[in-house]
Amino acid sequence: MKILTVCGLGMGSSLILKMNVESVLRKLGQQASVEHMDVSSASSASADVVLTNAELAGNLSHLPCAVMVVNNYLDLQEIERALLSSGALADGRSV
Repeated sequence: MKILTVCGLGMGSSLILKMNVESVLRKLGQQASVEHMDVSSASSASADVVLTNAELAGNLSHLPCAVMVVNNYLDLQEIERALLSSGALADGRSV
């Protein structure tokens, strides 16, 4: 599974989100490739799930994967809910 974390420039908040996504995946016993990038690069990238903020989600709605909004990149519970709701985890769990 490939997960993208996306912010405007791909350098700050997307890196923080990436690290927290990896933490949540470890907790859930899931493995995935997690990359952080800017919204322009993400608009042509291939992934199973994209995590971003509400401002940028519309720019990525054309992607064929789940685009999940995370409002607080430090809230591990919100990140977990977004990952579970995406339906892309290996065991297929969703909330």
